Amino acid sequence: MTEILIRLFIGNENTESTEIRKKYGFLSGMTGIVLNLCLFTGKLTAGIFSGAVSVVADALNNLSDAGSSIVNMVGFKIALTPPDREHPFGHGRAEYVAGLIISFIIALMGVELAKSSIEKIITPEELEASALTFIILSASVLVKLWMFFFNRKLGEKINSVSLKATAVDSISDVIATFTVIVGMAASLIFNVNIDGYAGLLVSAFIVFSGIKTAKESLSPLLGQMPERELVEDIKNTACFHEGIIGIHDLIVHNYGVGVSFISFHAEVSSSTPLSEAHALIDEIEKELKEKFGCGVTIHIDPEDIDDGETTELYAGVTEAVKKIDESLSIHDFRVIKDPEGNSLIFDLAVPYKFRFSDRQIKEMAEKLIKEIDERAVPIISVERQLAELD
Repeated sequence: MTEILIRLFIGNENTESTEIRKKYGFLSGMTGIVLNLCLFTGKLTAGIFSGAVSVVADALNNLSDAGSSIVNMVGFKIALTPPDREHPFGHGRAEYVAGLIISFIIALMGVELAKSSIEKIITPEELEASALTFIILSASVLVKLWMFFFNRKLGEKINSVSLKATAVDSISDVIATFTVIVGMAASLIFNVNIDGYAGLLVSAFIVFSGIKTAKESLSPLLGQMPERELVEDIKNTACFHEGIIGIHDLIVHNYGVGVSFISFHAEVSSSTPLSEAHALIDEIEKELKEKFGCGVTIHIDPEDIDDGETTELYAGVTEAVKKIDESLSIHDFRVIKDPEGNSLIFDLAVPYKFRFSDRQIKEMAEKLIKEIDERAVPIISVERQLAELD
């Protein structure tokens, strides 16, 4: 069914295209609005006639889902607006904002439903559930289950945070509605009114779903660390070129799906002519731009690898810092030679959440280097890495 809708309303086109992404967002939004309004009407009718607060709560949850679909559509429209003078990197993050607004709507609705459920626990009312009520709720489970697979597939096709959040919300609705069915069945079979408790459980599912969605939407807005697979791909692409010794200080700036910028330092031999090094970096930038569809800026770091003494000291310092932890590495290594003791200047790269403080790391590194050469003067700059390169 999903593939039929995609072929009917979108066609088999490039999912990276702005217009195609907009079509995916519109298809998801309109489907969500129509189906959720139908579910809201059916459940509200069943809830009023049965007097079950849990059913009414579930109906209002579907109404909030319809509102979320509208927010999603607006978010997609804003996100795909071309860059302008005030926003030169585009409006892609509006999609994350839409996901965040949806999460607030979900959580707020959950809190309100919890209040109603507590009132029903304190002052329970007799239930009058009919076969029609169970039919409506069972149909709702099937519809929401389909919407979960539908939105998840659309979200995966265009790598959309907001559509994936909508899919998570749908599966939460499946669990919530199933809980309502079980609660009503138990009330009728055992003649014990647990409607309020079922409603409270439903509200808990809704609030949890809202919090989870908020976290997923907020992370890229705040600037999360790039995925390890992407980092490895960037590193392998750059280091595949002859003349690149290594890379460090990699940063990936995300301005929304399909709009990102990569920057890092590339290590080249100091003996390489500047014109050759520049041409090499230009070639790598072009390759990365074509491969990832993003902006790329690479800084050249010359490494003195042709000096035997410097090379030997570099190897010794590298081995020393690895004794602290295998994840540590050094770069921008320079030696200022002096008969009274060489100054060893370098940057020490450590994982962002490393267990030791910068001061402790420097002290340990200096101690280990002194064991190699007691006259050496280590000048160390500790750098917390914003991407996991090792």
